Amino acid sequence: MRILGIDPGTLVMGYGIIDSQADDMTLVCCNALTCSQRYPIAERLSYFFNKLSEIITNYRPDVVAVEQPFVAKNVRTALAIGKAQAVAMLAASQQGIPTYEYSPAQIKRVVGNYGASSKEQIQEMVRLQLGLAEAPQPNDAADALAVAICHIREVHLREILARQGEK
Repeated sequence: MRILGIDPGTLVMGYGIIDSQADDMTLVCCNALTCSQRYPIAERLSYFFNKLSEIITNYRPDVVAVEQPFVAKNVRTALAIGKAQAVAMLAASQQGIPTYEYSPAQIKRVVGNYGASSKEQIQEMVRLQLGLAEAPQPNDAADALAVAICHIREVHLREILARQGEK
């Protein structure tokens, strides 16, 4: 299974692609798309949509996993990130690829075994789980890889539970 993880944002959007077979995960690529704040939000979202559509066409993921916005302190920021999340989901949907959403706490719990893990802890866990010499850069790309790893782990857990239910 090939998973495209996305860390949505309106200035920087991280993405990471992982191939998964059983318990083995292999990094395909990761990076971040950036856009200047001086452009109107509609232009930035259009740019992200077009770039994500290219990435999906080139890498052909089986699924897309997207981080949900965190709504603790700044509702305006959460709403803006929600727009970026919607753009990512639309880019996948237009190519017939299913999307899954995960909360930041869920990603931290699944990847770092603790729902309040720091960014640095999650980046280190991504590095370890993918067998990399260094944590992926930029940080937004590492966050996107954490989203993809979360999806893989959740799918594996559902499969195990389904097998247990069959017994």
